[in-house]
Amino acid sequence: MIDCGCMATHERRRIVLTGGPGAGKTAVLELVRGMLCQHLRIVPESASILFGGGFPRGESSTAKKAAQLAIFGVQRQLESLFDVQEPPALALCDRGTVDALAYWPGDGEEFWRAVHSSRESELTRYAAVIHMRPPDVRHGWENRNPLRTETAVQAAEIDARIVRAWEGHPRRTFIESAPDFLAKARRAVEAIRAELPPCCRLPLEPAT
Repeated sequence: MIDCGCMATHERRRIVLTGGPGAGKTAVLELVRGMLCQHLRIVPESASILFGGGFPRGESSTAKKAAQLAIFGVQRQLESLFDVQEPPALALCDRGTVDALAYWPGDGEEFWRAVHSSRESELTRYAAVIHMRPPDVRHGWENRNPLRTETAVQAAEIDARIVRAWEGHPRRTFIESAPDFLAKARRAVEAIRAELPPCCRLPLEPAT
């Protein structure tokens, strides 16, 4: 992050960067770390923390439900930690609590009962949702993340479920797939930058 010199106290806000597997979230977050103001803090992906740490991944309904309940809980706690850090800042969440609904192998109402919340309540936790769409197998699908096991078809199905999960949020931005990934990434970074306070919106480097 870059020190923008801004000494103002900002309102705490959360935004979400989401999308199906292979959409390019990881690459965009790496770009953000080196291009944007220190008043933006990145909340890491709960699923990567859990699965990277050895949480079992099973194909049974019981195993999938256990994983999503764990992911939801870790996400909530991570966000709580960022809520009390000083100075107040914008928290950019690598996925949000609502994403777990897209991976839940059953009825959505069952999920919300299990986490003692509701979709409406969780949507209000986030000021904006930036959704990166994954490419299909004919247009650049590539998955280099060892923690992601989905095919292009599965990624598209998950992406559609994520779209439905976040329906109703008043401020959603879709970053469509493009042959030029750098152009796509730039659009995502610009959408994130637009959520920063005006005094913290550092100019982006021109595209090369």
